[in-house]
Amino acid sequence: MRLLRPANIITSITDVLAGISLSGIFFIDHSTVALDTIVLLCVSTIGLYGGGIVFNDVFDAALDKIERPERPIPSGIIPIQRAFILGTVFFVMGVIAAFLVNFTAGYLAVFIVLTALLYNKWGKHHAMLGPPNMGLCRGLNLLLGVSILPNQVIAMWYVALVPILYIGAITLISRGEVSGSTKKPLLVAAVLYAIVIAAIGSLANHNQHFFLTVTTLLIFAWMVYRPLWKAIKNSSGKNIREAVRAGILSLIVMNAGWALASGVFLLAAIMLLMLPLSRWLGRFFAVT
Repeated sequence: MRLLRPANIITSITDVLAGISLSGIFFIDHSTVALDTIVLLCVSTIGLYGGGIVFNDVFDAALDKIERPERPIPSGIIPIQRAFILGTVFFVMGVIAAFLVNFTAGYLAVFIVLTALLYNKWGKHHAMLGPPNMGLCRGLNLLLGVSILPNQVIAMWYVALVPILYIGAITLISRGEVSGSTKKPLLVAAVLYAIVIAAIGSLANHNQHFFLTVTTLLIFAWMVYRPLWKAIKNSSGKNIREAVRAGILSLIVMNAGWALASGVFLLAAIMLLMLPLSRWLGRFFAVT
């Protein structure tokens, strides 16, 4: 559980639910919305995110011995070979569950595995490549939800740009988790957050669901900007970690915003109910 970071996995489930909302499937034919398909997509993202987060620790094992010796692998609680097997099992589970939905979902799942491994092995060590690489994993995860209607993936590819920007911003901030940061990446992140809020608000306005969505986006803005402002004033490692943690858990509210902007209020409510659970799990298991 420590390796898998369950609080984070919940945020990945809301990515998929947001993508399903954006696909428009609920407004085409309610009879086509099969619960087992939604469950399979959720199982898929659990596998893909879980595998990615485990391999993050596998590839970082040597560095964590120095910077984060309390983590399961460097502390000796879990041998690196077992972590490798766990990550592989989760990746396979994620890919198989996606292919059981349709081939488009399956191919997206394979691409997510590749982009996650690329980030874990090389991307995170590159100043320019790292943030968009990590963001691409989340953007594809959103499209994994959209793939419940395969023909909508190409038509709606652009929605993936929003999580790419948002997660890119969080990844940019996270580089100061250990030793602190300069103010520049934090200010860049503040601008990227604003673009994300504007993009979802614009969709809500277009779909005539502005009021409820903007109310949710204001809560989202408060959740991400409050710790970010604290980190800007004092860019210590502790404040950076809090800003990153808030950014990750706030994904649930952002994804609820996507659902509200799409007019799928039930899924938005389900996602918002997941927030207390994710925050509670975040008290016991690492988020960053």
